[in-house]
Amino acid sequence: MSLWEYKVITSGKGGFASPALLEKFLNDLGREEWEIVHFHSQPDNLLAFTGLVQRSTQRDWSLEDAVATAAKAEAEKLRAEFAAKFQAAASNAPAAEEKSPSFLEEKTAPNDGFRKPVDTSSDGDPDAPEGEKDEWDQLNEENELPTFFDALKPHMRRNQRGPGMAVGLDYLAKKWDLSEEDVKGALVECGLQIPADDNADPVYVEYDGDLFWVNINRRGELWINTREKPRPVFRVVQGTRVTPEAVAPTGVEPVAGGSAPTAAPADAPAERKPEQQNQRPKQGGAPLPEGLALLERIRPHMRRNRHEPGGSGSATFLSRALRCSEADLAAAFTTLGLVVPAAAADKPVTIEVGPDLWWLNLDSRGGLWINGREKPAGEAAAKEAELPLSTAPAADRLAATSGSVFAGVRLLLQETKTGAVAGKTARLAEKLGKSAEDFVAALVAAGLKVPEKAREKPVFVEHAGEIFWLNKNAKGELWLNAKASKYPEGDGEGKKPAGRGKKKPEAKG
Repeated sequence: MSLWEYKVITSGKGGFASPALLEKFLNDLGREEWEIVHFHSQPDNLLAFTGLVQRSTQRDWSLEDAVATAAKAEAEKLRAEFAAKFQAAASNAPAAEEKSPSFLEEKTAPNDGFRKPVDTSSDGDPDAPEGEKDEWDQLNEENELPTFFDALKPHMRRNQRGPGMAVGLDYLAKKWDLSEEDVKGALVECGLQIPADDNADPVYVEYDGDLFWVNINRRGELWINTREKPRPVFRVVQGTRVTPEAVAPTGVEPVAGGSAPTAAPADAPAERKPEQQNQRPKQGGAPLPEGLALLERIRPHMRRNRHEPGGSGSATFLSRALRCSEADLAAAFTTLGLVVPAAAADKPVTIEVGPDLWWLNLDSRGGLWINGREKPAGEAAAKEAELPLSTAPAADRLAATSGSVFAGVRLLLQETKTGAVAGKTARLAEKLGKSAEDFVAALVAAGLKVPEKAREKPVFVEHAGEIFWLNKNAKGELWLNAKASKYPEGDGEGKKPAGRGKKKPEAKG
């Protein structure tokens, strides 16, 4: 019956560095005739394992093999004794006492087919000297371990807030199965400095062409960072300062003899003045039309106004569209009878050309704009009469000019979401060139009443099939409103328009 010896094998917590080392370790076990009984690897690291191996301590051999082995051992023993005596005689010193090797220490021939026995006699003695170390034991030695900076690199990830890569100190402590204090101690030993807070300047350490430093974020977490060391791309040299008098105004250095500089070649282009460089070349095109033809030419290039009916266009855009200069276009407008205002606050002068009204104005940056809109019915009468703001009695003004006030203001009202038209009195007075007080006085003279609060019942005045009234919003702004009347003309004053009250249910039966 065979006798067996067992051995526990393990790769350690970190596992082998590469599959080649694992294969070499298993091949060495097979060469020593170990048989694997159990092998268990970790799920997250296949190079880390634990296991159990066994091998027999006895082997069947023949008498001839035993005799050959004994004879070879005796020959080796005699050879060792003669060598020791010869060395002692040569050095005239007493030969050291040779300790006869035990049976387990005897070496067999490499090709005799016998394995080397293992000495297990001193396994239980803690004070016994350590034997020869194999490659597995050398893996744990200090000189075989990677450096701290090399061990960092496999765990680093790309830095999201800057160049290079970074790794958290707490993550390293978990991966290496160490405490955070041990990792901090390793940082200090390697020359890195741990900052006191997140505002401290980093201290860089160079290793193998890379820069390493430690920083702390706002949450108090320590991070180890690395990036490639910047390479110099230029060399700093000191220039010579020159006074302005040493440089000629033309940019040509004067000759030492005092002679004038040579003239430029005839075919060289002349230097342009700054005014000529900024000036655009004049665009050639057909001459501008005159009269109504000019307005018809620019009408397709005008855009719709935002605050009032009609359209407008800037002289800068229209000059590009008509391929002419702004000065030529402004002169054509003046020939047509339009007046260019001197300032942006000046009141525009409106002229009538055909069925439309045209005028010029300046924006806040001094740009010239042309405006046009259709002439509504009753506009001429309203312009002749203007607003009735004379010092005549209120009764005479109401009888004579109430219709002209509403006719002149109705074209400036804008449509609302409810289907009516409305406008702020302050804005309407500004468009008409009057003060807000005079404009409200004219509306009151026409029969309207200024409400004292926002929810006060309004007074309606009918004109040209529409009813007008004044109201105040929550901000205290006064607005003029108008909508179509559903009452016969003359019966709507002081009455609510149709549709304001609730309908009574019809009687059934």
